[in-house]
Amino acid sequence: MVQDSIQILQAQGHKATKPRKLVLEVLEEIEKPLSPYDIQGILRARGTYLNHVTIYRILDLLCSLNLAHKVLSSGGFVKCSLDAVEGCHRFMVCQHCGAIREFADKELCQEENNLALNCGFHSEHHLSEFSGLCSRCYKK
Repeated sequence: MVQDSIQILQAQGHKATKPRKLVLEVLEEIEKPLSPYDIQGILRARGTYLNHVTIYRILDLLCSLNLAHKVLSSGGFVKCSLDAVEGCHRFMVCQHCGAIREFADKELCQEENNLALNCGFHSEHHLSEFSGLCSRCYKK
């Protein structure tokens, strides 16, 4: 919900500006990865203009607060659907219909951290996603 995201923004010391609310609303409504230019086009069609630099900055902030995520395979952004679930948030992306399912697994995250440490590396973020077919497309 947009209101929940706004509360998180404010709790982290950020203002709930109109542009931030507008971007959150678009991400909430459209359930597919959107580029900053896609978001700009949707807002323009609704009679509102935000330049793409502002949208990029808003998306960076939302991602830093785990309110949105960048989908690696498309480069687009989606609203986080897991809220405060522990573990790194990841995606399964259907190659056929484009459906996206977000998940988090705390144990997988810890296992990846251990693997990195065993290689002499301290990881701060994990980025990965599964690409394949959702159950609906697989059955076809």
